[in-house]
Amino acid sequence: MKHRLILTITTTRGSWQFNLNKLGKYLFTLFVALLLASFTVGNWLLMKTHDDLNSLEQDHQLLSSLYTDALGSNERVRTELDGLTDLLGQIQEERKELVKTKVERERWSTALQELESQMGLAISSEMTLERSQALQNIAAERLFMLRGIPNGSPVEGIPYTDSFGYRKHPVTGKKRHHNGLDFLANTGTPVYATADGAVEYSGFHKESGFGNLVIVNHNFGFKSYYAHLKQAKVKSGKLVRKGELIGYSGNSGVSTGPHLHYEVRYLYKPLNPVPFVKWGMDNYDDIFTKIRGIAWDSLKEMHPLNQLEAPLL
Repeated sequence: MKHRLILTITTTRGSWQFNLNKLGKYLFTLFVALLLASFTVGNWLLMKTHDDLNSLEQDHQLLSSLYTDALGSNERVRTELDGLTDLLGQIQEERKELVKTKVERERWSTALQELESQMGLAISSEMTLERSQALQNIAAERLFMLRGIPNGSPVEGIPYTDSFGYRKHPVTGKKRHHNGLDFLANTGTPVYATADGAVEYSGFHKESGFGNLVIVNHNFGFKSYYAHLKQAKVKSGKLVRKGELIGYSGNSGVSTGPHLHYEVRYLYKPLNPVPFVKWGMDNYDDIFTKIRGIAWDSLKEMHPLNQLEAPLL
């Protein structure tokens, strides 16, 4: 019986015995091993598929949540620039339908006077064709500049608590220059882009101590920095619009508590963000005298005067 394997099969009708030689023994062992391996792999694939389905379901729920959040943020951060664009479009449509009646001329003049009011200009007592054309040029310039250069606050309704300039560092205790503003925002506060641009960097920046950091590259060499975030909601290379949600404030990096560190830079040089935060339609010209070292006149000459299909008449 050397090198033999006896296989017994028992049923209700009796038993049968089979003698397997050495080769048969090896083949039978291989068959059993393959059967066990197939059973194990099948169970593993089944469990992995189940886990993958659960993961896909969680991702779907997360994407649905992010989509809802994005829609909500767009509604919350509808800027005055959007309102001005709508007003210009309304005036243009009214011009197309304008007939020479006193009532319609008065309606047209009222809309243009509202445009003057939004831009902080003196209200014209009488609206002329020349004044309407001048208003179109002014509005086109301001829309162009305020879309592409940082302006307004990156967080809603939260004042800044630490200013631009030299101070004692809250962690190291050493006197050093603070290149931005600190907004005392609680963890999870939405943070918005302050101008159109491309995301130059999004991730954890250990060397600077900024923690989770987003850098947005804007027109004409301007950049904005959003540091110590809990989470960034945009990736490097993404194009963002003014008012778009880009992250949530936090306490990452070298920080003593939840806040948002915000910077505005021009050609890598940090600028005082305060005039940019306060910059808007109604005080448009202030930035040109408060921030020096920038060729504002050259930048203003670069705005397109043909943003509308036809002049306002």
